[in-house]
Amino acid sequence: MKTIAISGKGGTGKTTLAALLIRSLLQQEAGSVLAVDADPNVNLNDLLGVELRDTVGGIREDMKDAGHSLPGGMTKAQFLEYKIQTSLVESAGFDLIAMGRPEGPGCYCYANSLLRDILNTLSANYSWVVIDNEAGMEHLSRRTVQLIDYLLVVSDVSARGIRAAGRIGRLIKELDTRVTHKYLILNRVQGEVPREIRAAIGEEGLELRDSIPYDAALLELEQTERPVFALDPDSDSAQAVERLVMSLMIG
Repeated sequence: MKTIAISGKGGTGKTTLAALLIRSLLQQEAGSVLAVDADPNVNLNDLLGVELRDTVGGIREDMKDAGHSLPGGMTKAQFLEYKIQTSLVESAGFDLIAMGRPEGPGCYCYANSLLRDILNTLSANYSWVVIDNEAGMEHLSRRTVQLIDYLLVVSDVSARGIRAAGRIGRLIKELDTRVTHKYLILNRVQGEVPREIRAAIGEEGLELRDSIPYDAALLELEQTERPVFALDPDSDSAQAVERLVMSLMIG
């Protein structure tokens, strides 16, 4: 099993990249895939064209009042595990589980703990785990994921995005999260990467792995709310992500 975690500044297209990675893994017949939407603003399911039944955050809220109505013979922990298992969306070639956002006030740490535990349980059943993180560094700092084969830090072609990517890179060094490979992915690139941006990448100590070009076909797909599986395989973005996936499969 290999884990791909995607992080970066908000608005850089992390979720779209996650969906395209999953699409390409399936097309390459790389094995079974577990898609994890770890962003409280849940929308990975829309890009994958599947309906979400429940989220870990929603289950956490329901469990607050479930003590008096547990099924006979089940502890609260057993019922919680059962509920999370049933929230898993099964589709052709991949399954999806979503973090979601707790509806009520209070600490979000428990929902993070639930996600970490269920990932530890589920991940062994899949060839690939693709995790779409929320903007910034929350799930990394909370150590929701302990083992990451590939951390893809996504940025647009801006100095601000590169600086945010650099902060994520430095955070990794401070935490127990084990990352085998950490790469920068530039998204929505038009033409050549400016010299100033390449200089900023070097200053932040980042390794630019790939650039995903701006693709009008992908923009049209997003505007019409169609899943990434409707994207022409010959489109610029699809081709770029396919090359990226093939390189990750080779290692």
